Amino acid sequence: MLPSADDLLATAVVVSLPMRVRFRGITVREALLFRGPAGWGEFSPFVEYGDDEAAHWLAAGIEAAWLGPPPAVRSAVEVNATVPAVPASEVAEVLARFPGARTAKVKVAEKGQSLRDDVERVAAVRELVGTVRVDANGGWSVDEAVTAIGRLGELEYVEQPCATVEELARVRRRVETPIAADESIRKADDPLRVVAADAADIAVVKVAPLGGMRRVLELAEQIPLPIVVSSALDTAVGISAGVATAAALPRLDHACGLGTGALFVDDVTPDPPRPAHGVLRPAAVAVENPPLAPPDRRRWWTDRLTRCHALLASAE
Repeated sequence: MLPSADDLLATAVVVSLPMRVRFRGITVREALLFRGPAGWGEFSPFVEYGDDEAAHWLAAGIEAAWLGPPPAVRSAVEVNATVPAVPASEVAEVLARFPGARTAKVKVAEKGQSLRDDVERVAAVRELVGTVRVDANGGWSVDEAVTAIGRLGELEYVEQPCATVEELARVRRRVETPIAADESIRKADDPLRVVAADAADIAVVKVAPLGGMRRVLELAEQIPLPIVVSSALDTAVGISAGVATAAALPRLDHACGLGTGALFVDDVTPDPPRPAHGVLRPAAVAVENPPLAPPDRRRWWTDRLTRCHALLASAE
C-alpha cells in the first residue's frame, strides 16, 4: 500500500551536496530523503526530468523506506572508480579517492571536448588501473563511435556510445569491443527493446530510474545479458539501495558503478560507506546532520514529490 504524501513529507529532508568536480554538468547534487519503517529512502531525479519519469524515482525511495532490501546472495560487491571528464593531469588525483579499485569507468564524449582529450584521459587511467571502461552517455554518432573506439585502445566495454537502440546495434556490428546499454534501458518505454535489437552485450541498470530494487531484479530475470548495477549520482542512501540490489543478483560478473560517493565533498552522513579494497558491503545508512538545501529549494522538492506521489496514487 502506498504511504501518503503527508507520511513522506513528515520526515522529509532536502539536502544539497557539493561535488569535488563537475559531473554530469552539475557541481551540487540535491535530493529529498524521507524515513519509513524499514529505513531511509531517496528521491533525487535530476532537475530537468519530467514528473512521469521522476515518479519512478519516488517509487524506488518508497520501496527502500517501507520494504527494505531484498535478500542478499553475496556479502560484498566490487565497484569501479569513476573518472569524470577531467584533464589527464587530474586523473591520478581522482583515482586516489577509489583505493583498491581494479576497474575504472571514464567519462568521454563531453560537450566542448575533443576525442584527443578522451584518448589522453583514458591513457592516463590505464597507467594506474588495469581494467578500463568508458561511458559516452549517447554523445557520439555511429561513425564517431566507431572512430573513437578504434583510438581508445583496449576497453572492457563502451557504455551507451550513441543515443538510440538502432545506433547501438549498428556500432556493435562494426566493432569488436563489447557495447553496454544504459539510457537505452532505463529511459526506454520498453527496456527489452535493446535485447530484441541485438544492440548490446551488457546491461547497465540503475535502481532509482527503473523504480526500485525489486524492479531491477525482475528486469534482470528478463534480460539475457550480464548486469552492471550503477549509481544515478545517488547520495549514500541511494547507494545503499544499489549495493543491496547488486548483492541480491543471482549473477554478477562485472564491477558495479556504485562508488560515486567519492565525488561528493559531503554526504548525508558524516561517515558514508566508502569502498575498501575495491568493494562495498550491503549496509543501511542513517541520515545524520546532512548539508541542507535552502528553503526555496525545499519547497521546490516538496512540491515535486507531491506531484509525483499523485501520479503513483493514480496508477494503483
